[in-house]
Parts: sequence; structure tokens; C-alpha cells
Amino acid sequence: MGQQPQWADRPQPNEPDSLPQELPDLLRRIYRARGVLTADALDYSLSGLPDPNSLGGIAAGAARLAAAIQNNERILVVGDFDADGATSCALAIKALQRFGATHIQYLVPNRFEFGYGLTPELLEMATDPAPNVILTVDNGIAAHAGVDAARAAGIDVIVTDHHLPAKTLPNALAIINPQLEVNRTFAGQGLAGVGVTFYLMLGVRATLRNLGAFADGVKEPPLADLLDLVALGTVADLVPLDTVNRTLVDQGLRRIRSGQCCAGITALLEVAGRDPRVATADELAFAAAPRLNAAGRIADIDIGIECLVAQNPKEARELAEQLQTLNQERRSIEQSMRDAALSGLDAESIEGVEALPPILCVMREDWHQGVVGIVAGRLKERFHRPVIAFAPGDNGELKGSGRSTANIHMRDLIEAVDIASDRALIKRFGGHAMAAGLTLPAAAYEPFKACVEKIVRDQYGDKAIADVILTDGQLAADDFSLQRASEIRYAGPWGSGCPAPCFRGEFLVRSTRVVGQTHLRLELSPKAALEQRLEAIAFNAIEHWPKLEKSQTEGSDISLIFRLDVNRYQGRDRLQLVVDHFLLEAPLSLQ
Repeated sequence: MGQQPQWADRPQPNEPDSLPQELPDLLRRIYRARGVLTADALDYSLSGLPDPNSLGGIAAGAARLAAAIQNNERILVVGDFDADGATSCALAIKALQRFGATHIQYLVPNRFEFGYGLTPELLEMATDPAPNVILTVDNGIAAHAGVDAARAAGIDVIVTDHHLPAKTLPNALAIINPQLEVNRTFAGQGLAGVGVTFYLMLGVRATLRNLGAFADGVKEPPLADLLDLVALGTVADLVPLDTVNRTLVDQGLRRIRSGQCCAGITALLEVAGRDPRVATADELAFAAAPRLNAAGRIADIDIGIECLVAQNPKEARELAEQLQTLNQERRSIEQSMRDAALSGLDAESIEGVEALPPILCVMREDWHQGVVGIVAGRLKERFHRPVIAFAPGDNGELKGSGRSTANIHMRDLIEAVDIASDRALIKRFGGHAMAAGLTLPAAAYEPFKACVEKIVRDQYGDKAIADVILTDGQLAADDFSLQRASEIRYAGPWGSGCPAPCFRGEFLVRSTRVVGQTHLRLELSPKAALEQRLEAIAFNAIEHWPKLEKSQTEGSDISLIFRLDVNRYQGRDRLQLVVDHFLLEAPLSLQ
């Protein structure tokens, strides 16, 4: 059984708010705890977005793409193999086609052959015919060699990216990245790759407008209807849902729910058993995104991109069903890898989970490199400490993916190992605070493991750096209602940086039953209102609580961390509690 996380109630700010007076008290409390104190912060209209011209690099990049369109030049979009990269690529293709570009191709490196981003090796695949312009989406900020090779071949490169830059930048014609120092005052610094691509396309349209491309009755192409792609890529990439990203996601979700959605996203949601008419960020994060990511993890992301650009609903559905099959395969691979990792870690932690090191490094020769990131994330949730998982790559290399807790910056930690080893251990690395990837020579695994454990111990001690679960406190008896659950569901969008509300409370267990082999369905009564009977579901409870027995729960008192949710079944909505954390042996500590 995994180590118990720590948790506390979210503090309420001392200052007054100017939120709408009609806002329910519970929602006001939730918003205030997330620093949302003004009505303007809840205004998700597009007019509130920052001006595209305020993002450095837009002018040069937009001018070159506008010229390429007007001169009928060949444009190559180089994407990434995850959901953010796929949506970025699809958005660029759709927008450029609307602007009149007729020679557009896209190319995404197969992660198993070429690794990540624009490289000289990838460029060799794009020479028949050679493009005049390369546009990178969701990558390129570290593509020094690839950009140099393109320039040597007479190809202009425009980089759009959102990953952290190194000390030197590639020698591209234009770089659009909100993380650059020149953009330190830009309000959208948290943009995902697809958000940066969307901003560039706004700039291209404005440039074409100024050049008179939409005169003489030529209709100006819309771009707002591409916000469904922006919403999906933004949620999938776990970037912070600041005001700008909440606006982009909210606007995209409104279009999805109203049926103004591309055939591909509709098909992805439907094959996952989700109704697009009631979609929230959760449906994008846990239904559409994993199916897109599955293609890039174990096959070819081109299937996902073709699904997103498909005009015909039948074609989109067929491609979505292929992605569904790949996702099922990915889940099977992930489960076997996770079981192997847990077996080894359980043996290592026979004296208790506290005996494990404060950061976990795991590797097996039979693991799949496309799934190590998911395994790292699952182990982090189980053991509440940072995890880096490795699998064999090509040419004697190991491909690693790390997932971190709130207090440790994963990319910076890997860079610290790189510096401490005099650049002798790590061949390549990159990423964010919470997630990063790296490549090692196989022989460097044990030295890397020892080095990263030492750095974490030196900085934080032997105790694991666990995330603290922040709750929104207790609920009044009348808050356990379908109305409150519906209000919370659509009060988002919720996600990274603006997490969905969760609450704490003590309950009497009326009944339990196992469903779907690993999930636990419960009937509960709040201790403060025993006359109420509430449905609850604890996903993967049997896996996370292997000692769970019926006799330990029915008729007993338990303390829970839970979320209010709307369970839609056969067209009928019902209140459901989703249990995130609970203890069976003793009341849950909420201090």
C-alpha cells in the first residue's frame, strides 16, 4: 500500500473580492481559494486575450508565412508526437489552407527512429521536393543543428515552441516562444504549443489583411472555430490554466458542447463513451487526449493528426477507432510495466515505503520507451515522490521520462545532474517543472541514479518530497446536491494551476461492492446528515488498497478526500462522489 499523502485546507485570502453577488457561497469560496477575486477574472470573452503583436517573433514569422502563401511556396510543418504537437500541427494546416496555401505538408519524427523535433536526419526526409519554409510547432527551441542544416539548404525556419530555452537559441528566421526573455511581460506566458501556434496564425491573418488579401469581396477566414483544437492541446499538455489559457479552453469547450467542433474531436470523445454536448476539460484530459497520445507512444502520431484534420465524420470515426485500439494496447503495456515496477519497489520497500529513496529511478530491459512517462506518473501517484522511468532505446541508449512533485523542478534537477557529472552522463534532456525527458547511454544508468538521489538528498534530506493535497474544506449538508455538482462542473475550466475542487468529510459506509475488477462503489451517509444516502466511486481502489475487505468498510466510519461529480447514465444525471483518498484503519488526518 502506498505512502499516505499529506493534505490541508486551502487558505482563504484576507482581501475582499468583487465577484458577482449572485455567485453561490460555495463557488465564491472555491474561486477565492484559487486567487480569483474579481469578476473580470471570470470573463472568458476573446476580447480579453492579449494582442498577438505583443508576443515577440510574431511579426517576422507572420510576414514570412504570408509571403510564402502569396508566392505559392512550399511550407513544411514539423510537429511533435504528443497531443499538444498533434493539435498544433492540425491547427497550422487548417489555418494555412484557409489563408490560401496550396503546398502544405507535415512531418513528425517517429520517436523510435529520430527522437524529438527538427534534426538534420529528419530534414533529409523532406527534400523531395524541398520546402521553402519550415514551421516547427511545439518544438524547435533546442533544434540548433536542425535549423543550421535547414539554413544551409536555403530553407527558412520559423520556430513556435513553449518549452524552456537554453542559454543559446537556434539561428532561425523567427522564434515565437512566450518563455523567451523578450516576452517576460506577455500575459500568455503559460501558453501550450497549440496556443503559440494559434497566436501565430492570428498574426498571419492580420498580415494578409494589411496586404489586402481579403479585399474585393474575399471573405476573411475565421479562426475562432479552431479553438476546439486549442482547448484539447492546452488541457492535454498540463500547462497552467491561467487567465489566458482558461479563456482559450473555455471558448473551445463552448464550441465543442454546441456542436461547432471538428469531426476528429467529436469522434475521439464518442469512441471513449463521452458526450460532446456536456464536455468539460476532464473529457479532453481523460478521454480525447490519451487516445491521441497513444498513437505517438506506440505507433505513429500521423493517425491522430489525420483524425483531427479529417473533414468527413465517417473518416474521422474510422481513425478514432484506430486510436481507440492503440490506446487499449497502450493500457495493456502500461499495466504490465507498472506491475513489474511495483513488484520491484514493493520488494525494495519491505521495511515500509519510507525506506525508499526520496526520488525513484526504475528501468527494465523489456519496457516500452513510449509508455515510460505514464508509468512514471502512476508511480509518482502511488509513492508520492518524483519518479524517472527508463526503457531501452536504440544504439545502446536509454530513454527516460520523469514526473515530479510540486517542490522539485524536474528539468532543473536533470540539468543539475548534467552539471555535477561534467556532462558525462546525459546525452540529451529537456522539459518542464513537472515533466521532463532525457537520453542516457545504457552504462550511465546506475551512475545517474546515484547522482540524482544524492542531489535530492543533499537539497531535501531523506524524506520524500510529496505533493500536499489541498482541499476546499467541508461541505454543508445541502451542498451534497446535483445542483451544486453541476455548478462546480461548469464553473471551470479546471486543470493544472486551477485544480478541480475537492473536499474532506467523514462518512458512514452503508454498503460497498467491487465493479470493473478494481473499482469500489460505495453508498455513504455524511456523519452530519445520516439520513442522506450518497453514491460514491473510488477508482482503482482495489489496486491502491490491496488489503481492502468488505468487512473493513461496511458499517464503519471513514474519512475521505472527494469531489462532487455528475454521473450521466442513460441520459439521466445523478450526484456522485468521486473518492480520491481514504483510510480504512483510522480516520484520515486532515492537518
